[in-house]
Amino acid sequence: MVRVAVLTSGGDAPGMNAAIRAVVRCGVLQGLQMFGVRRGYAGLIAGELIHLGPREVGGIIHQAGTMLETSRCEEFKTDTGQRAAIQQLHDHDISNVVVIGGNGSQAGSFALASHGIRVIGIASTIDNDLFGTDVSIGTSTALDTALDAIDCLRVTAASHERAFIVEVMGRHSGYLAVSAAIAGGAEAVIIPEIDTEPDELARQLHASRERGKKHAIVVVAEGAKYDADALVRYFDLHAAKIGVQLRMTRLGHVQRGGTPGAFDRILASRLGAAAIDLIGRGQAGCLVGLHRGQIIQTPLSEVAGHSRPLDPTLLELARALAT
Repeated sequence: MVRVAVLTSGGDAPGMNAAIRAVVRCGVLQGLQMFGVRRGYAGLIAGELIHLGPREVGGIIHQAGTMLETSRCEEFKTDTGQRAAIQQLHDHDISNVVVIGGNGSQAGSFALASHGIRVIGIASTIDNDLFGTDVSIGTSTALDTALDAIDCLRVTAASHERAFIVEVMGRHSGYLAVSAAIAGGAEAVIIPEIDTEPDELARQLHASRERGKKHAIVVVAEGAKYDADALVRYFDLHAAKIGVQLRMTRLGHVQRGGTPGAFDRILASRLGAAAIDLIGRGQAGCLVGLHRGQIIQTPLSEVAGHSRPLDPTLLELARALAT
């Protein structure tokens, strides 16, 4: 019987459990013997494998996070760590691996594939910057979480005629920030891809006041050159000149939690089923993602080391709607 292992790696994302469930149940239907790897690549190196069947993945589709747990593993980036992981797969007679995760995770997938392991990647990251898919598992729910917070903050911002800065996740990608700014009607957005000086933000907020807006929401990605803390310090230091005081809310890891929405559950289920379908057809070495509503496969060699750039039209739209 063909043995398949599934693991989740890197940052967790709402919908990962739905993907695990789909991989396991579709695998069992195809007559495969399914295993889960705890704690991502660290668990693979340590041989932390458990048998998974339909009942073991029951009741998890609505849960955020990952039942298999996850980690970031520096050891796996070394030849020694990779050889140890591969040896564990050989010792457990596992011929195929499904990796659910983002950029770092799929770089690990490519490393395994380069050593002859049959790997299928599943796109999952709230940053939505993974090459090979229009949207990744977790992005939709994380965006809704950020939007709920912005909606709440706008109420108190309007009540007190204040400006609020909301820091969302995104070390290298501004997708969440720009999308939340558009959906939340923010007056300004600051992202890692484009450097925005504090005095430029002050100018934007001053212009907003001149147009009659007495309150404002600024969305900032955590990886921007000037993060929320730096901007608040600048505005406090120059409060008399700017005439605007910023209140800061950092959403942090709350964006990774919460109940996954319908879109993420369905996307995760489709991608999980597609991964097993590829294994059944003897294919490997690729990432399954979504493009124009259809499931596609992209070679891991094209995914590893690349990030999907932010669509510039989204930033243009955010700025246009802030006027």
